[in-house]
Formats: sequence, C-alpha cells, structure tokens
Amino acid sequence: MILPTASGRRVLATLRPLLTGHVGLLLLIAVAGLVTALAGLVGPWVVGGLVDELRVRTSMRPVLEGAGWILASGLVGALGTWLGRWWMGALAEPTVASLREDVLDAALAVDSSVVEGGGRGDLVSRVAEDSRVVTEAASVILPMFLQSLFVVVVSAAGMTAVDWRLGLVGLLAVPMYALTLRWYLPRSGPIYARERIAFGVRSQRMLGGIGGAATLRAYEREHIELARIDSASADARTLSIDVFRFLTRAFSRNNRAEAVVLAALLVAGFLLVEADGLTAGGVATAALLFHRLFNPIGALVGMFDEIQSAGASLSRMVGVIDLPARPARRALAAQPKAVSDNGPKDVPGDVPDGAPDDRALVLTGVGHAYEQDHPVLSAVDLRIAPGEVVAVVGATGAGKSTLAQIVAGTVPPTDGTVRLGSTIVRDLPPDELRARISMVSQEVHVFSGSIAENVRVPRPEAPDDDVLAALTAVGAHFWMRTLPEGVETVVGDGGHSLTAMQEQMLALARIVLADPEFVILDEATAEAGSSGARDLETAAGAVLTGRGGLVVAHRLSQAVTADRVLVMAHGRVVDSGTHEELSRGDGLYATLWEAWTAR
Repeated sequence: MILPTASGRRVLATLRPLLTGHVGLLLLIAVAGLVTALAGLVGPWVVGGLVDELRVRTSMRPVLEGAGWILASGLVGALGTWLGRWWMGALAEPTVASLREDVLDAALAVDSSVVEGGGRGDLVSRVAEDSRVVTEAASVILPMFLQSLFVVVVSAAGMTAVDWRLGLVGLLAVPMYALTLRWYLPRSGPIYARERIAFGVRSQRMLGGIGGAATLRAYEREHIELARIDSASADARTLSIDVFRFLTRAFSRNNRAEAVVLAALLVAGFLLVEADGLTAGGVATAALLFHRLFNPIGALVGMFDEIQSAGASLSRMVGVIDLPARPARRALAAQPKAVSDNGPKDVPGDVPDGAPDDRALVLTGVGHAYEQDHPVLSAVDLRIAPGEVVAVVGATGAGKSTLAQIVAGTVPPTDGTVRLGSTIVRDLPPDELRARISMVSQEVHVFSGSIAENVRVPRPEAPDDDVLAALTAVGAHFWMRTLPEGVETVVGDGGHSLTAMQEQMLALARIVLADPEFVILDEATAEAGSSGARDLETAAGAVLTGRGGLVVAHRLSQAVTADRVLVMAHGRVVDSGTHEELSRGDGLYATLWEAWTAR
C-alpha cells in the first residue's frame, strides 16, 4: 500500500498560507522578469534598424552604436536574470523548508500503523527525494519557466508592434502550440505521477532489502529480494524512458509549429516589402523576434516535464500532510470518562477480585483489524495494576505485538477501549501519554550523537547524574567503561558501532530516565542473541521494577518472573495465570514450557 497523494486543489490550499507573507518578493520577481524580457528586444530592433540604415549609407558608426546598445541590454538582462533567480531562491527555499517540516510533523503525528502500512521507503522518498525535486524546481526550473514566459509575451507584443499584419501571421503559432499543449498536458500529469510512485516503490524495496539483509542471508533468500528490487527498478526505468519518449514527441510538435510559422512570416514579409508596406529591416526584426521565441517556447514545453514532475512530488508531500492525525486528545481534567463501578467482567487475562484502582491500565473488549474481515485481535479484556508485570506468550501471528501497540497508545483499537485510570489512553495529550506509558520494541534506533544525548531523548534537560544512573540501572556502565570517551562517545551513523545488546540497553536506559508508570516491552530482548540474553533480561527486570508492565516474551524465561502470564492464540487470550499454575496444567503454555525446558 502506498501513502495517499493530494489533489491539485489541496496543494494550492497548502501553499497559499506559505506564500502570502512574501508578496513583496513575488512582485520583485515579476519586475525582474519583465525588465529582462524587455532588454531582450533590443538586439532584434538594433539588427533590423541596421538592415535599413546600411542600405542607405555604409558607416561603422551605427554598427558601433548598435553594439553598445546590445551590450548594455545584455548587462541589464543578465542583472535581471540574476536578481530574479536570487529572489526566487529567497522565496522558494524557506517555503520548501516549511513544507518539509510540515511533512515531518504530519508523519510523526499520525498513527505508526498508517506509516508502516504505506511503507517507510515511500515516506523517506517523499521527505528526501520529492523535497529535492520540489526544491530544484522552485529554485532553478521555476525562475527559468517564468523568464521564458515573459520573453514569449513581450516578444509577441514586439513583433506586433513592428507590423500588425506580421503579428497576425505570428498568431498562426498559437493554435499549433495550443494543440501541442492539449495533447501534452492531459498525458503528462498521470505519467509523471506514475513515475514518482515507481520511484517511491523502488526506494521502499531497497530500504527493506538493506534493513533485512541479515535475515535474507540467514535464509539464503537474497536472490528473491534482489529479484523484487530489480523488478521495482525496472518499472521505474521503463517509466523514465517512456517519459523521455513522450517529451521527444512534444518537442517534435513544437519544431513543426516553428518551421511553419517562420516560413509564413518570411513569405508575408517578402510580399509586404514588395508592396512597399514594410521595410526589409522591419521583416528582419519580426523574424528575429519570432526566432527568439523558439528557445523560450521549447523551454516552456520542456520545463513542463520538470514542473509536472515537481507537481507530482508536491502532491505526494501534501498527501503526507493530509494523513489523518491521531484524534484530538483532551487533558485529563477535561470531561473524564469514568469507568463503570462494575468494572470489566472476569475473563481470561483479567485480575479476579481486583480492587478498583484509578491508576490501573484497563482493556475492555479490545479488537483490531488491519484489513476488513481479517481481525488480528478479538474481545481482549485485561487489567494491569500499578507495579504488576504481565507477560504475553503465544505463537507468531497470535496478535501479541498488536496488543502491545494498542496498550501503548500507538495504534487505535477498532473495537473496545483502553483506559489509564478513568481516561481513555488515546485521549491523553501526547506528552502526558509518553510520560505515563513508554514502549520499547526489538527495533530500536540509535541517533547520531553521544551516548548521553541518546539517553536524554525523553528528557533533554536531564542532568548528567540522572543519565549515568539510568545507564547504571540497566547494566550499561560495564561495557561503557571500555569506550574511548565513556558517556560522551559518539555513536550512530559515523560514530562508534554498538552491538545489538548495547543498542537495546540504551533504549531501556531511556525508559529509566523517562520514569513512566507503565512500560511495554515488545520482544525488547530478542535481538541480543543467546550471549547477551541474560544481561538484557536483567536490564529489562530493572526497568520493570516498581512499574506496571506488559512484556511480549520472546523467551519463556521472561514469563517465569512475571506476576501473571497471558497465553494468546489467533488474536484471543486463551489462558491466564501465574507461571506455576500454567506450567502444571495441560494447556498451550504447559506445552510451550515443556518444549522450552527440553532444549
């Protein structure tokens, strides 16, 4: 699934507020374009005048004067072009920067399931590649486009000023160019949109292959993923070639119009000169002015390629901005919804006879489906008291990770509610939600920066003592002592390389520093391997001490230390109890435990 693309109307509505504060720059750009176009008329007028004057008398004076005028007009045109592009850059760069920030804000504001469903590669291509295309179009292509447009309009007016009859002949080009645009425009938008989508799919395939390289090698399935990448690249390449062929056909139509109209101008000029209705210099001026239109009109059609491509990229960026944001959250004091005095009914997963607690995490009838008619969770009821740790076990696809994301508030349930005390979790303000519930998955990210900066992500203002205490709590101080600069060692891209276990410890240290009420660990020790499993499980235990927790157990040893164990199968909680109770029974957990201890 690819993330949505915005309509042209939505793109204009998004750009309008970004441009309203730059009306002065827009006017300056228009003035620079007009002056540059007028300066370009000097050359044809000087050459036409010389044709008539040198027929009467031969002298170098008019030639030198004409050369001076052409030089001066060239300097004026160069200055106007430079100023126009400089002002356009001053307008475009901040606008695109604001747009890129809006895209990032929107991507961070939507539910993670929306971004994951569209593919991280597609999102990355929109923020990186599409923003590059838009920036280049705004700072380079658009100034050239506007300049060419001014030249076309001013030159056409100048040709009419030479002789209105030649102006009428020049109008023959209008329907021919119009037919070219009529053929070009309806086809260009869709083909450029398909090209940008193909580039997004290619990026998504490549990022997925790079990120999963270790897994592919482990299963010797590199050739399968390479075939998928090659297929996506071939689609993008084929579309690019189709775009080139399409553009070549458009240029050929322009060339036909230029040849026909220039020949008509010369024939009409000859007849007018023969009838003493016009001088040879006038015809030369008109012909040069029309010839001067060749490059700008060709550029206009050619730059429609870039403009349309940039428009498609812009639509993709605005499509991210228009992604549905998480529902507006209310502050805790704003109309809290109290839990029924009866509480949820006792079901597998619920705590029997649990006393009401306005700080408990309660799931009532929670269900979820990523696709219609394909539920991954059904009717899950669960209550986690403050300080209680609940482990979740089950086969792959049982719905464990989805349950963890719903409890953490990152994915909205399609059925039922999740409450923290008396407030629905999804209604909590973002800062308060993350202050009370934090989550660590098996996929963690190490930012480019020092270890201290990485740990400070949830509390940027945290003092050094608190950072060191968090690292010590999870046992990271043992290996951190061996680093060249200790806690100030730069890690991440371009920095010191950390092992999977060390990266997970940094993620767990962030939780200690954030100090939430509840912690969700979604297979947070799965990437350590057998050598680091014990250290990470000890670190996870330190994180859970004194806090409520939901642990998606990658190893059953994690379930042994939990206060309660939930057993899931096919999206439902099929059993619940302590490790001792379940391991002595005849249910699924007992079977899993027997297999685990027999290894």
